[in-house]
Amino acid sequence: MSRNHEVTTHHPLLGSEGELTEPGWSRSLVQDYNRSMIRAPKWRIKEWDYYLVLSDSFAGAFTISDDGYIGLQSVSLLTFGDSPWEHTETVLNAFPLGKLHLPSSSAGGTTEYADNRLQMKFEVTDGKRHITCHFENFNAGKPFDCDITLQQPSMDTMVIATPWDQKHAFYYNQKINTMRASGYMEYDGKRYEFNPATDFGTLDWGRGVWTYDNTWYWGSGNTDIDGNSFGFNIGYGFGNTSAATENVIFYNGKVHKLDDIEFHIPDSSYMNPWTFTSSDGRFEMDFVPVLDRAACLDYKIIVSDQHQVFGRMSGKAILDDETVIEVKDMMCFAEKVHNKY
Repeated sequence: MSRNHEVTTHHPLLGSEGELTEPGWSRSLVQDYNRSMIRAPKWRIKEWDYYLVLSDSFAGAFTISDDGYIGLQSVSLLTFGDSPWEHTETVLNAFPLGKLHLPSSSAGGTTEYADNRLQMKFEVTDGKRHITCHFENFNAGKPFDCDITLQQPSMDTMVIATPWDQKHAFYYNQKINTMRASGYMEYDGKRYEFNPATDFGTLDWGRGVWTYDNTWYWGSGNTDIDGNSFGFNIGYGFGNTSAATENVIFYNGKVHKLDDIEFHIPDSSYMNPWTFTSSDGRFEMDFVPVLDRAACLDYKIIVSDQHQVFGRMSGKAILDDETVIEVKDMMCFAEKVHNKY
């Protein structure tokens, strides 16, 4: 069954009752998010900006979030060489409840967090996104620093507005892929330089009211194929997707909409090979894991079991005009996350 309702008209995301006015997907933020229109309690509102900047041999991930009764600000450094390694450092804040003032749109403004140990800022200017960070005592007493620029020319994105099967609960999410990356990260005397010819950044911009107990699947990646930018976003578990899925291919700034994608994760281990299949036959991939960024938290009320697995994907993707794109050993990630929060 095709679930591809595209929202094309500009209007408020939520109606007077705090429910979505038009569930579906779109190529940009045509529905306006307004926090004051939400009818759920403040502590149920979740807002975040997450950037992943990925090269073939290393990556950085940066999160600023206000999840109502908890704020979670984190930085990850990952390397994919002979001995894959990652470290994630997180600062938790009690009851931010909107005090971080995350922007109501991804298209402008500044997302910022600062305390004595961590200073992190995401700035949006004309056609660019600028990520800067200083994290004191990031790991083993050593600091982490970065200064990264992502190029965002006029291009399609993936936006989805999905309800949950619970009153006043919804998820509004934008994925911006194939942003060419330049700049650097520094840690432990080593400098990691991004090359815009081969390296890309992705933004995961989320706003909404979530139900308490959720399991989701998400995969994303970008690469350069003979001078053409190629990326994908696949996933499910984010509410009621009867109006639209978030499965898309990005090719040279244009979105090509996919139907259902299924993740086939081995029961034996997250580090064994996965496969991805599609109901429309347009996304058929093999995935060889390199590194499992696993995190398990259990604070009784807040529980999180995360497996963000980085690896190399090979297979075929088919564009709207039936052009077949061959993908070979593309570094990307796919994850399964179970949260109670």
